[in-house]
Amino acid sequence: DQEDAELMGRFKKGEAKAFEQLLARHKKGVFNFCLKMLVDRAQAEDAMQEVFLRIVRSAKDWERQAKFTTWLYTIARNHCIDAIRKAGYRKTASLDHALKEGEEEGVPLSERVADEEGIAPDRGAQSSRMRTVLAAALADLPPEQREVFVMREHAGMAFKDISAIVGVAENTVKSRMRYALEHLRQSLKKAGITREGPPGCPRSGRRP
Repeated sequence: DQEDAELMGRFKKGEAKAFEQLLARHKKGVFNFCLKMLVDRAQAEDAMQEVFLRIVRSAKDWERQAKFTTWLYTIARNHCIDAIRKAGYRKTASLDHALKEGEEEGVPLSERVADEEGIAPDRGAQSSRMRTVLAAALADLPPEQREVFVMREHAGMAFKDISAIVGVAENTVKSRMRYALEHLRQSLKKAGITREGPPGCPRSGRRP
């Protein structure tokens, strides 16, 4: 974050290359955040571009004491919430594709829904069916729960930072996270997907 602050400070002084570096550092993260919030690739692309345009327009208002990523994701979050309120997206295909892409970078989303500490369902249950169920369940979450889940699980933000972005108490953020995780767990359960895996899958012996 210190490097982000330095780059933003240089950009405020008119150094265009500093903004290019900020864009390179955060473009993918902001796009994926918007994609998981809006559940539509074209809308996410437009949103990502709008977010960085707002960064350019608002650069003069940024103060160094403000955490850049908090400021950035506040702008992204507000834009996505506005878009959701206007359109009410419920498509799941693009989100399912995003979940698959995310697996290349680390722990799959299907491994992050067991509880708040990240205890995962059985790895053997990872399948296109599970991703489809998770995609639909995530798209069906109320926006206030979805945004907390995405910021926590995708962006890896601390609860206190999420609290600053969404403008509610940290305990409220944690409650929304618990509701989101419970919804996802129940969706997997209804689909017959448990820690032991979907029907027909052998148990791995992994314990909670």
